Amino acid sequence: QVQLVESGGGLVQAGDSLRLSCAASGRTFSSYAMGWFRQAPGKERRFVAGIDWSGDITAYDDSVKGRFTISRDNAKNTVALQMNSLQPEDTAVYYCAAGLVGAPMWLRVRDIRKYDYWGQGTQVTVSL
Repeated sequence: QVQLVESGGGLVQAGDSLRLSCAASGRTFSSYAMGWFRQAPGKERRFVAGIDWSGDITAYDDSVKGRFTISRDNAKNTVALQMNSLQPEDTAVYYCAAGLVGAPMWLRVRDIRKYDYWGQGTQVTVSL
């Protein structure tokens, strides 16, 4: 079992940065791939970024590539999402997720069905 708690969301202006953090409990955290997803009002939850268990392999949705960076610290049981150059279209509830996604990781980490554990979400609002 893995429990996930996100933090770091807030209200920012376009062009600003935010850093989301996800704290995990459970001794098996380092076994899981981790992902960040987001859900805007009236829309489906969508993949944002993912990272394998070691931190060596990352994947990003094209909409955030070059602006967002995912990282993890297995010693601290945390995963972070650094978000730069935020735009109004980034406004959403951001969710952290953990799963044994399988291989190839760079592909399966994007599949929402591969995740077993989810946090409660943190709101990110970007104004003009």
